Amino acid sequence: MEKENLGFDTINLGHGSGGIMTRDLLDSIIFKTFSNPFLDAKHDGSIVKIDGKIAISTDSFVISPIFFRGGNIGELAVHGTVNDVAMCGAIPKYLSLAFIIEEGLKIVDFVKIVNSIKDAADISGVQIITGDTKVVERGKGDQIFINTTGFGEVHPKANIDVNRIKVGDKIIINGNLAQHGMAIMSQREGLEFETSIVSDSTNLNFLISDLLDEFGEQIHLFRDPTRGGLASVLSEIATDIHLGVEIFEDRIPLEKQVAAACEILGLDPLYVANEGVFLAIVDSVIADKVLEKMKAHDKGKNTVCVGEITAEHANKVLMHSLIGGKRIVSPLIGEQLPRIC
Repeated sequence: MEKENLGFDTINLGHGSGGIMTRDLLDSIIFKTFSNPFLDAKHDGSIVKIDGKIAISTDSFVISPIFFRGGNIGELAVHGTVNDVAMCGAIPKYLSLAFIIEEGLKIVDFVKIVNSIKDAADISGVQIITGDTKVVERGKGDQIFINTTGFGEVHPKANIDVNRIKVGDKIIINGNLAQHGMAIMSQREGLEFETSIVSDSTNLNFLISDLLDEFGEQIHLFRDPTRGGLASVLSEIATDIHLGVEIFEDRIPLEKQVAAACEILGLDPLYVANEGVFLAIVDSVIADKVLEKMKAHDKGKNTVCVGEITAEHANKVLMHSLIGGKRIVSPLIGEQLPRIC
């Protein structure tokens, strides 16, 4: 898409007026990029047919910087919502897409973001079926904010419920922690360091679906440790089920560059955001088979079992450290990394 199609190099307030300029922006970029029968109707919404139970999840993305190593805010918005729907044990099918754009955003950057959304949606097997675009005055946004809402059919074999977790269940993670958070931090002003760390932002829905196909109700919970990281997610789970969680430091999957970057910045990778990582809490009977299946998948090559559910130390997460000690892992208090997703 060429910026000359609109006659402007940047977004201005007229693009949010609802008039001719808005129509030009939508027709030249949005409708042309995401064309499908639902969106082509150009109605206030879309009518779809979904059989059985549906899962719905919505999320807003306000990341800074909007372009980062391994991705940008556009594909992150798709991956984040697709994965949230998948964590419910559902098969994502449709997305709504809403932009809040700050006056002054370069058209070429907007086009890059829109194209990345299209690519991520196609790879994830979802369609953009409705949306909205608003433009705010310069200084009243931060280039671009995106909201997406996802809809999906619940997998017929899924029974994802935190209350189904029991003592002895294993906690399995599909990949290295803290990739996304440290990719962002490595680009922040004054925090550049020479690394090749890239965000782990990706869609996880096909791996989730494969696991449900084979193991069904023996998978008790999926969760993705985005903001607050693994420590906060596990702390929430322990509190919800009134049982204990035990994890082992020597099993935590962590790339050497990421570990070094965390150490330089004084950050604990357990609290750093992830975008391509999920944990599965599964019946101990199937744990080895789940590990094997996940490791064979492109999105699960670094899969490990990091711990289990225990009847001891209810409501708390206990870490077995590398030196043989034990410590309580607390949930994140306050803000560790601003504007990560």
